[in-house]
Amino acid sequence: MSKENKISKGVMLNAYPDSIGCNLRDIITMLKMPEFKDAFSLFYVLPTFFNSDLDRGFSVIDYNLNEEFVSEEDLKALDELNIQLKFDIVLNHLSVASPQFKDLLEHGNQSKYKDFFINWNEFWERHGTMDADGIVIPKKEFINKLFMRKSGLPILKVMFPDGTEKPYWNTFYQQISYTKITEIDLLSVSRLNSQDTRFIIDKVNKAIEENQDLEDLDFGDCNDDKSEILQIVNKKRNYLGQMDVNANSELVWDFYADTLQKVSNYGGKILRLDAFAYLHKEIGQSNFFNKPGTWEHLERIKQIADKNDLTLLPEIHAEYGLHLHDEVANEGYRIYDFFLPGLTIHTIENANSKALVTWANEIITKGYQTVNMLGCHDGIPVLDLKGKEVNGRYNKGLLEDTEIEAIMNKIMERGGRVKNLYDPSGNKISYYQVNATFFSALGEDEQKLLLARAIQMFMPGIPQVWYLDIFAGKNDYEAADKGGSAGHKEINRTTLSLKDVEAGLKTNIVRNQLELIRLRNTSKAFLGTVTINDSNDSEINVLWKNQKEVAHLIANLKNHTFTIDYTEAGRSKKTTF
Repeated sequence: MSKENKISKGVMLNAYPDSIGCNLRDIITMLKMPEFKDAFSLFYVLPTFFNSDLDRGFSVIDYNLNEEFVSEEDLKALDELNIQLKFDIVLNHLSVASPQFKDLLEHGNQSKYKDFFINWNEFWERHGTMDADGIVIPKKEFINKLFMRKSGLPILKVMFPDGTEKPYWNTFYQQISYTKITEIDLLSVSRLNSQDTRFIIDKVNKAIEENQDLEDLDFGDCNDDKSEILQIVNKKRNYLGQMDVNANSELVWDFYADTLQKVSNYGGKILRLDAFAYLHKEIGQSNFFNKPGTWEHLERIKQIADKNDLTLLPEIHAEYGLHLHDEVANEGYRIYDFFLPGLTIHTIENANSKALVTWANEIITKGYQTVNMLGCHDGIPVLDLKGKEVNGRYNKGLLEDTEIEAIMNKIMERGGRVKNLYDPSGNKISYYQVNATFFSALGEDEQKLLLARAIQMFMPGIPQVWYLDIFAGKNDYEAADKGGSAGHKEINRTTLSLKDVEAGLKTNIVRNQLELIRLRNTSKAFLGTVTINDSNDSEINVLWKNQKEVAHLIANLKNHTFTIDYTEAGRSKKTTF
């Protein structure tokens, strides 16, 4: 049996280890409930499974078990339930609090990990101009090519023991906090009297409370000492950040090898490569899926994965018109179906299956091996549906821009929040995703959600199901408002108690979804071939067949009802929703 065949074709649960109750043990308690019997064969556990500190797990400190949420006994229990595991490795970055970066901060140029991360100024040396803040600004022809995930330059300035500050490449999130100063901190500034000291302490600490830029502070008669004072303040600051690693360092590849062996030992079968397209960096490139460098990195990771019996799932968000999904699939990798969420909403809201059927037939015709989803820990993708100009030719998207805008506007009207992409000057250049629960995105209509789940269960690929969607979770505005710079994501991450689970299991929307999920997970029909039957645009007609086993979905998009004809133990059955 090949390694690929060892991976279940069933349904995959997706959750944080503390999404239900307090820890992974509570999720296992849920999975042992009779209502969940045979519902899931796989479980994508998000990376708070590991030790992390930012971006809800995607700023990894190390890949050891996070003992607050996970235990060895939990892994044994999941194995006894015959549930295979999928994990993340965040290829592009590690936390500021990782042992590697902490060693760098402590020892500077003497650190073993001096080249483990990317010093921005050293990378762009001779390819830009140093500004007044000591940061190299790349030449215009280089910086205009950079693909940005946030406004401003992708850097975090950190202070070394000798008092010098250096900028390091930081593509994604960062957070800097300051500790208030006291009289003891200012003892080394010899020219300050007690009145000056009190004035400066009050000034600095108020600025810290109000999150003001300390560089803008006016110390009046003490401005001659401003540089020394700010250096003292900066030495007491704390960092959170996802620091890009240097793939040219062999230490990084040693780290990857150790990590893949570790997650395999945890029982991992699928390894999602988070942010892999940002890993390869080169002067004059976009530094997003640089070619051929990204392919070379991917092949090297694959060789390590093969040694550890891991199947790779590269994670990539890009416009359909760029056809990167096609390239990744043609190299033999599974791909994420980031197109399905937006297409499903478009299909249901417009009672028109044409775009969805076109995509489903492409998957079948080209033989893509996919993992699909509706909701997930992140947003509902919209950038992915777009067309793209490539080498002077415009490649169409799965939807027209006006149709994508209509999806976004509808979700926003229903309380969703939007995430954009930026250029180096901080100007928005593109929308990226909309954050909402899938139930709220559908107007909190239970029949629409049930139809969406049926569509997902009958699509080609492994269906991945977000825990909150099972329970028809609604937008969590309070969590989103409290979530800071990444708060838009918290709208769809509500933690449920086991009492919430028990209450949900008494509702039709939860029980009916579990019925659909169980059918997909257990019917041998879904191990066969799938055909998208001809129908009018207001219907969906999908047939799965495996010898004598069949599962047949016919959906009416106008009234959102559907029927499923299927076989079970040789007997024909029919269910109508």
